[in-house]
Amino acid sequence: MSDAGLLLDTHIWLNYQGFTRALRRSTEQVIDAAAERNAVFISVISIWEIAMLAKAGTIALNESVDHWSEMALSKPGINLLPISPRIAVASVYLPEPMHKDPSDRILVASARVERMTFVTADKKILHFAKVSGMPCLKG
Repeated sequence: MSDAGLLLDTHIWLNYQGFTRALRRSTEQVIDAAAERNAVFISVISIWEIAMLAKAGTIALNESVDHWSEMALSKPGINLLPISPRIAVASVYLPEPMHKDPSDRILVASARVERMTFVTADKKILHFAKVSGMPCLKG
């Protein structure tokens, strides 16, 4: 695991907030420990993904995405990670076998550029991490 912190995939962040299915206890403990070190990061692309899911009716937040995001990001140890030009460019040049989903590519590039451990349950990303040597924690 990287000392630079954890970057949570969008579905992991939703689960960590108690929105969907519960996280595995071991994953939750790792995230909690990183939060105590102020080392949990959420990419701004995750907010975009949540807004898209809410608009499509895939998730129901019971409040605006703006308010939900503001509250979720205000929790101790949770930090917003912007998309830098370096991340944007790196997302285009990820090695194979990274799939083509633009949001996932930005998330993976963010973890790689910032040298963070990526927390996900996405099987395609977990496979990519294994073959590319990217630090990843199965959520």
